[in-house]
Formats: sequence, C-alpha cells, structure tokens
Amino acid sequence: MPKNYRIMTFDDMHDSLKKRYFYKLSTNALGLILGFFNQAIIPRGLGPKAYGDFNFLNSFFTFLVAFFDTGTSTCFYIKLSQRQREPKIVLFYVYFIGAVLLFMTVFMTVANLAGARDKLWPGQLTGYIYLAAFLAILVWATTLAIQMADAYGLTVSVEIKRMFLKIFSLALIALLFVNNKLNLLNFFIYNYVVSIALIALVLGIIIKRGYLLLESWKLKWAEVKSYALEFYNYSHPLFVSSSVGVVISMLDIWLLQVWGGSVQQGFFGLSNQISNICFFFTGAMTPLMMREFSVAHGDNDIKRMATLFRRNIPLLFSVTAFISCFAVVNADKLTIILGGGKFREAYMAVAIMSIYPIHRVYGQMTGSLFYATGQTKLFRNISLFFAVIGLPFTYILLAPARFFGLNMGAGGLAIKTVLICIIAVNVQLYFNSRFLGLSFWKYIAHQAASVGSFLFIAVLISFGLRYAMGKDVNIILGLLASGTAYTIVVGLFVYFYPRIFGLVKTDIDRLKGLLLRSPVIG
Repeated sequence: MPKNYRIMTFDDMHDSLKKRYFYKLSTNALGLILGFFNQAIIPRGLGPKAYGDFNFLNSFFTFLVAFFDTGTSTCFYIKLSQRQREPKIVLFYVYFIGAVLLFMTVFMTVANLAGARDKLWPGQLTGYIYLAAFLAILVWATTLAIQMADAYGLTVSVEIKRMFLKIFSLALIALLFVNNKLNLLNFFIYNYVVSIALIALVLGIIIKRGYLLLESWKLKWAEVKSYALEFYNYSHPLFVSSSVGVVISMLDIWLLQVWGGSVQQGFFGLSNQISNICFFFTGAMTPLMMREFSVAHGDNDIKRMATLFRRNIPLLFSVTAFISCFAVVNADKLTIILGGGKFREAYMAVAIMSIYPIHRVYGQMTGSLFYATGQTKLFRNISLFFAVIGLPFTYILLAPARFFGLNMGAGGLAIKTVLICIIAVNVQLYFNSRFLGLSFWKYIAHQAASVGSFLFIAVLISFGLRYAMGKDVNIILGLLASGTAYTIVVGLFVYFYPRIFGLVKTDIDRLKGLLLRSPVIG
C-alpha cells in the first residue's frame, strides 16, 4: 500500500453535501454576525480616507492576482477533487504562486523606480503598496487552502476550526480599536496575522488526515511541463476574458480613485463589504456545488446535475434575496451603524450594492457549472462581452461634468456593478438551463416573485414600524424590531407559499418533522 494512501473511514463516507454545507453555513452564519461587528469597528477606526486607501490598494492587487489566476485556481480545485491522491498537483500550484509573487515584486519595484507610482496608485505610500500586494497573494493562498480542504472532503473539520479563528480575529480587531491602535499599518498587520493563521490551521488538518505526504518537494521538468499543459488547456480559453475583465475592474476602482478620491473609495468599500455580508450564507455553497457538478459530470450524469441545479440554486437565490432586500430598505440605518456618521453619504451606494449579492448567487453557481463541465469558451465569451460593454457605463457615471460625465462617485460605480451583473448572470443562466434541459423562464419568474415579495414585505414593515414606534426611536432598536418582524412575516409567507423560496410543500413538512423531533422542542 502506498505511503500516502489512506483508507476512507465511515466518517468520510458520511461527510455528505448536506453535512458539509451545514458546517459551511454555520461558519458563515457566525461570520455574518462577527462580520457585522467587524464592519462596525473597522470603518470607524480607520475613517473614510484610510479605509478608502486600504480598499483601493487591496482591490487593485486582488484584481492583479486574479489576472494571473485566470481560472487556474478553479482548474486546481476541480482536478484535485477528481485526483485526491496526487499531491504533486498541489506542489505544481505552489510553484505557480511563487512565480506570481516574484513577478509582482519586480513589477512594483520597476514602477517605483520609473516614477509611475503616483499614476498607478494615486496618493499612496510605497510601503502600503508593497503590503497590499503581498496581502493579496496571502489571501489567494488562504482561498486555495480552503479549496484543498473542500476537494479532500475535509470541510467539516476545517469549518469548525474556522469558527474559533473568526472569534479570535474579532477579539483582535476590537482590542486594536479600544486601545486607539487601529490605523492603516496595524490593519495590514492584522490581516497578515489572520491569513497566516488560517493557512496554518487548514494545512495542519490536511496533513494530519494523511494528504500532502510528499517524499520530495521537487518536481521533474517533465512533470512541470505536463501539469502546465493540463492547466493551460483548461484555462487558456478564459485568458482573454479574464484579462480584459480584470483590467476593466482595475480601471473601475482606479477611475473612482482619480475622480472621486479616497473618501468615495471608502464609501464604495463600505457598500461592498455590506454586500459581502449579505452573501455570506450562500457563498458557502459555491465550492461544494462545483465539486458536486464536477463529480456528476465526470460520471456523465446530466440528470443529477439538473437535480442539483433545480433543488439548490433557487433556494440559495431566495435566501440571499431575503437578506439583501432587508438591507436595501434599511440601508440608511446599516450605513450609520456599520460606518458611523462620517459614512452617512455612503447610504445610496450601500442601498444599491445590497442588490448585488442577489444575482451574484446565480453568477457563482452558473459559473461553477460552466467550469465543472468544461464550457470555458462559452463562459469566456459571455464574460468578455459584458466586461467590455460595462466600461462606457463606468466612464459616464464616474467622470466629472467637464468630461461629459455624471460625477456620481461611489453610487455611480455601484449602479454599474449591479446593472451589468443582473444582465450577465441571466445570460449565463439561459445557457445553463438549455444545457440541463430546464426552463429558463421559470427561473426568471422565480427571481421576480422572490425579490418582489421580499421587497414589498420589507417596505411595508419599515413604514409600519416607523408609524408605530415614531421617528425618534433608537436606530439599533428600530433595526432589530424591523428585522424580527420581517423574519416572522417572511417565515409565514414561505410556509404558505414555499415556491417563493425555491421549496415544495414536502420540504416544509420535512423541516417541521425535524423540528418536532428535536430534543430541544420535544
């Protein structure tokens, strides 16, 4: 028996999709709560300008890393899911990350020596530029480590440990804030500490479970060429669209920095973070669904893929719409609670970007299906088309009046982001539906019914409570009361009309049975 072979245990076999999603969901639920507190601390501690500087630099280098990634991380995840006992795949990708790190270091050094720093990164200090670049690489590595755990079926063990790490990270940021030490430099250091701790935690679990056991951390040249060719064949159709998409995304935030400045960048950063909080729940499912799609496609089981799509994606869309619609209607309160008074003007950007997670679900899930089935050329063409047509919208919405623009700052970039997302993901949905033999128009109808219902309930409750409680009620108390009432009404609504949530009556009855059999209730 090979040294790196481990017999699958009973626990492994029962680490099902539902169980893994439960733990992903539990971690993300905790992340939602802790993220809420984090976002109430970080913008306040840094202020709009420093917060904007961080978001500009972080976004710039995150997009640059995405340029080099070009779908290779997805290829890595899918190949590792299919060939779990081949640790040299991991070793090859470590080499690749090292090459990207070297290139980025040379790029920044040359840019500084050539005097291009102020043009590329307006108003930013050299030290922070390097810190942001290396942080982007580190965050990329953490994402890959978690993908490895998912590919190996170790989601449960990793997510339990991540819960404790999330609590630790909140305690650390709170300690910095209370002691008036939350400045831009310390915030970078904080992100380094958390990222390194997460990588160490995940790799420790993977190695302990018998994976990544290599006799040598060297690859033969023939192996390098073989893996490079395999990754190239998978990813090269995405290179053009990914490159164009990344360049345009970088232009978006660069133009906002040039025409709006660090404060507008901070407003957009806050709106984007609140958007990410809304996406916490369903973001957990993306890598798991991609793994299931990959396995089903490997078995040529289109029927199973269609069942996975039909049963999971409308539900995930509805869960996100439930959270996002509440955030849209209560954006003014969320902006003050999470950002403080200095971010009051970010209200419009927050309201608009709260819509973004709703269709981002379809974007993540339809993209997963394209990747898992190898339809990367089609995905490339769709992505490329919408990336290109989005650029004129950015110019019109962000440019000052003297350049014939609307000068809308963070709100303008939010409008462009959401509008392009809605159109693009529904085009992807059309091709996915056709591939799986599903009705595209049913999904469109579900989107309209789900979002329309939740928005109507949220608006109705908001106005009703404002009338009942008065305008002078404490903002946090008002938000809690509104959220409680909204959840109860939506819960009753879904009970009687489960299809709004992508469910059927048998799902509701099954849930009732589980609750009644619970030792807490029974």
